[in-house]
Amino acid sequence: MENENFEQRTDLSKLSSAVAQIKATLSKIIVGQQQVIDLVIAGILADGHILIEGVPGVAKTLTAKLIAKAVDVKYSRIQFTPDLMPSDVLGTSVFNPQTAGFEFKRGPVFGNIILIDEINRAPAKTQSALFEVMEERQITMDSHTYKMDEPFIVLATQNPVEQEGTYRLPEAQLDRFLFKIEIKYPSLEEEIAIVTQQHQQKTADQLSDIKPVLGGEDIIALRQLVRALYVEPKILAFAAQIIHETRNNRSIYLGGSPRASLAIVNAAKAIAAINGRDFVTPDDIILVAAPVLRHRIMLTPDKEMEGVLPDDVIAQIIQKIEIPR
Repeated sequence: MENENFEQRTDLSKLSSAVAQIKATLSKIIVGQQQVIDLVIAGILADGHILIEGVPGVAKTLTAKLIAKAVDVKYSRIQFTPDLMPSDVLGTSVFNPQTAGFEFKRGPVFGNIILIDEINRAPAKTQSALFEVMEERQITMDSHTYKMDEPFIVLATQNPVEQEGTYRLPEAQLDRFLFKIEIKYPSLEEEIAIVTQQHQQKTADQLSDIKPVLGGEDIIALRQLVRALYVEPKILAFAAQIIHETRNNRSIYLGGSPRASLAIVNAAKAIAAINGRDFVTPDDIILVAAPVLRHRIMLTPDKEMEGVLPDDVIAQIIQKIEIPR
């Protein structure tokens, strides 16, 4: 879509500067993975939670920790294990002998950026503790409701479900993640750069030199800019049609929900803003379609047995739809 003759409706200079600083900060340690970094930043700007999947050793946790270091907000890390209980995440009521009453002791989920490492190692009972807080930004405990401070972002990592000792996440929980980002193995050139960089590292602590780029209030302000971006009706219809087609595809057993339609538009706005545009193009919708949908759709058993991937079906759906121009 050509829009070079139109003036910029929204001043994105502050957002562009912040994104450039975050990318420069992350590139000091992370080699390659530019699309992964763009999607993580887009997820934060779109006020969404992010699930990062990859085999061990591809810097899933490091990427999440770097993002947390680049933002000056309260950060919590929770290591999910098979014996983790909901109270270990949310908190619990503790008896106070001085007041002869119970007081709520807040758990590690009370923060701004919450890193849940290896989220698929905890059973469904513990996963269910995240349902309310991820969607409504609050928890209810002993008839009291506790609101989360904004911004509130869950960055979760997981190994592929084929790994021993993991659990498949409930569909209702997966639907609460804006993106599922898959980190692949680096190329040979990137791996050489990684080894060289580590060889030349003077200190063992890679994160010691990382300085915050944004504060919590900055993120809230940038999110307001992203929400104000213009989206043409035909592009809104294009996004909705992609989701609608996931519900009428023979290869898909479970299609995307209306939450997926909202997610794809909000994510496309963030991608447009990162690229310095105050309007969304069809290419933005196409770029975020797979990360938004790959964890939300469920293929039919015969397609799974054939080795078909969700990304393959998503690409086929987009090819069948006329792209607005």
